[in-house]
Amino acid sequence: MRCVIFNGDSVEGMTFREAALSFEMVPRIGVGREFTARRRVRLGDATPNGRLRLDAAARYLHDVSNDDTRDAAWSDGDWWVVRRTVFDVHRFPNYLEEIDLTTWCGGVGSRWAERRTQMCALDGEVLIDAAALWVHVDSETLMPSRVPEDVTETLTVSSGGREVGAKLLLKSKLFAENRSVKEGSWPLRFSDFDVVKHMNNAAYWEMVEEHLASHTDLREPLRAIVEHIVQVEHGQQLVRRMDDTIEDLDLQLMVGDTVHAAMWCGKTA
Repeated sequence: MRCVIFNGDSVEGMTFREAALSFEMVPRIGVGREFTARRRVRLGDATPNGRLRLDAAARYLHDVSNDDTRDAAWSDGDWWVVRRTVFDVHRFPNYLEEIDLTTWCGGVGSRWAERRTQMCALDGEVLIDAAALWVHVDSETLMPSRVPEDVTETLTVSSGGREVGAKLLLKSKLFAENRSVKEGSWPLRFSDFDVVKHMNNAAYWEMVEEHLASHTDLREPLRAIVEHIVQVEHGQQLVRRMDDTIEDLDLQLMVGDTVHAAMWCGKTA
């Protein structure tokens, strides 16, 4: 599958793998605000083989992000909406393992910010690196809005002043001509939706987990990305379009002719 990736003001064609691996997972610089919470991998978070599922990991990110925002007591009363999440899995946490989730800002834009999170074993081993691009949204108009000054000041310190854009890596409607494209419906459930009345971000990761379940050699070290292009709403008919010729997951989630989400998962070594 090929996609269009924006690099500054230039546009160049890349495969899904090339585009996904071009993402920079910036290191932790250890200055400014950081927030840490501890979790135990519970029964509902683990696969039958006992590893943490990525949809559960996505929920962990949501929880620690919300806890951090409340603890910071920002003036901001608007919403943040996830545009992209990237996981670099070095080792999957296991059932009943305790992990520390430390989150900080990895970069700032005028209407968005990148939130970095590390999931670590209690001995300090980094298990999963995560980066999520969050767009600041006006709670009434649901349109992107400027990040408040007091929030920007805090985020800029912990990001080291790094600026990030909001362009997506995987947004495309083109598959390579020499590839076999498989299509299949994806049923929506009531439990997939949250208080914003859209499909919750963690629910998208269940599609990645379905791929991992049928590709048992696709394990860490791996990278997985989900990008949200158009929100999924109740009653829509979802179709997964997948490249069925490779071990990597190349996936577009369609409603009619519109790409609503794009995903990739593959080994990094």
